[in-house]
Amino acid sequence: MANIIQAIRGMNDILPEQTPAWLFVERAFQSLMQQYAYQQIRLPVVEKTDLFKRSIGEVTDIVEKEMYTFDDRNGDSLTLRPEGTAGCVRACIQNGLLHNQQHRLWYQGPMFRHERPQKGRYRQFHQMGVEAFGLSDPDIDAELIAISAQLWKALGIEQYVELEINSLGTPECRSVYRDKLVEYFSAHQDQLDEDSQRRLHTNPMRILDSKNPDMQSLNENAPKLMEYLDSESREHFEQLCHLLDTLGIAYRINPRLVRGLDYYSKTVFEWVTDLLGAQGTVCAGGRFDGLVEQLGGKPTPAMGFAIGLERLVLMLEAAGIMQNDAIPHVYLVVAGDASTAPAIKLAEDLRRENCHLRILMNCGGGSIKSQMKRADKCGAAYALILGDDEVADKSVTIKNLRQNEEQQRVTQTELSAWLAGKIN
Repeated sequence: MANIIQAIRGMNDILPEQTPAWLFVERAFQSLMQQYAYQQIRLPVVEKTDLFKRSIGEVTDIVEKEMYTFDDRNGDSLTLRPEGTAGCVRACIQNGLLHNQQHRLWYQGPMFRHERPQKGRYRQFHQMGVEAFGLSDPDIDAELIAISAQLWKALGIEQYVELEINSLGTPECRSVYRDKLVEYFSAHQDQLDEDSQRRLHTNPMRILDSKNPDMQSLNENAPKLMEYLDSESREHFEQLCHLLDTLGIAYRINPRLVRGLDYYSKTVFEWVTDLLGAQGTVCAGGRFDGLVEQLGGKPTPAMGFAIGLERLVLMLEAAGIMQNDAIPHVYLVVAGDASTAPAIKLAEDLRRENCHLRILMNCGGGSIKSQMKRADKCGAAYALILGDDEVADKSVTIKNLRQNEEQQRVTQTELSAWLAGKIN
């Protein structure tokens, strides 16, 4: 027998019993986007490699170690997108969306990073992202954070997440701070782990984000970026805090929150949880005011965030929030070959009259006993039985599969109203 081909490690199937939770998250997110009047943009999965090198930064972990990069038949270096912001900026520049315009956009889809697969972190993972262009004031920062806060409420997980915020300032003040960090960590070089040694002269701010417990004390005593912020960045951050206070959104200022991508400036934020162990970040974002110009466009302020769907689904599971909107409301039992055509028509009529009704019709024949077993196994609340007698007098026999009730018979003209009264 031929060997069975397996999925690539870290690129997982999402099975039918798992998709209801995914759909629940996606629908909640899309509903919020409609409420806030954001527009969807759909982006290619493959981009030119230079797009990510120029935007994310060549000395980041993503570009150095994690990207899926290959040469196509023309010899061009292409990369499966590791994140969505760079592609969104590229699309806006290429299609002329940023000339004296404001845009608030959202997208969702798969991203790819070649890293060690573990719970909540995969090589093909899925993100929902939001980007706002042409808005420089902190009110848009507050709006995006408010959108994410509303999503947690819609999903029923608001009590499990905490908001952390920080300011990275401008590139100019960050350059001064970077020199101070290099000076500080160089004086303690013997305490740096291998990763931090590598980052010391290329991206020293990432040392602050180290998850190595042996580095915590050293990082706690490192210089704080807040002490080096220019007046504009400080005022921007203070106004953001005021707006969050006005909205009643609780937050914690985390001076070690630096984010892993080079393009961030001023506001950065993360929503973290302790439900997922070490992989505690479920949403992250910030300002990237210099990225549009860096990629060839005119200077354009911008702000965005991204959410990992896998981690949200894991949170729903950990919180015991289960979704059953894929379970049929009714199972239509077809008793006899002569009932097949009337049953198909009945099912279609019911779906047309009540679009919220989920009907699973028996196909492929079988005895009434075997069909009733299928009806019970699928989780339906009711079995609708259509046999020769029911076809003859245009009725349906109804059996409650979840409660001990007597079977009853109703006319087919009454059936839709009867089901509407029983099923919300």
